[in-house]
Amino acid sequence: MPLRLAIIGCGNPTRSDDGVGVEVIRLLAQQVVPAGVQLIDAGTSGMEVMFKLRGAARVVVVDACRSGNPPGAIFRLPAGEAMTPAEHGFTLHGLRWDHALYAGVKIFGGGFVDHAEAILVEAQTLDYGLELSPPVQAAAQQVVAVLAQLVAEHAG
Repeated sequence: MPLRLAIIGCGNPTRSDDGVGVEVIRLLAQQVVPAGVQLIDAGTSGMEVMFKLRGAARVVVVDACRSGNPPGAIFRLPAGEAMTPAEHGFTLHGLRWDHALYAGVKIFGGGFVDHAEAILVEAQTLDYGLELSPPVQAAAQQVVAVLAQLVAEHAG
């Protein structure tokens, strides 16, 4: 069966709110996930995001951000607006998902991100820790509700 929807959670779960994308995947995985929908814990692997983008009809990337807005603020935007150029280097270490989107456009062409979007949650803290801050935990629940509806739309 073709992959209709991929939801990719990014972040480092040992850095408090940076783990929000991974937490969203964990929470969604507790629900029934229909065939054709894949939940992916990409952790900090930007390349994982790039390769999964090519294999799905629609992709949603979830991660934390720092924009100066109140903690727990949720932003939903086309992936093309979230991608950023990566510095040239000799390793893939440190290649974030937003860099991988940029690289994917350079490799595969301008339409590479047309079927993808990003949901970003404003972090309160990126200190070492295993728990999300209360405003980011509440935002994670809101994101899960939005994505559960999207999963239901892509069922069957």
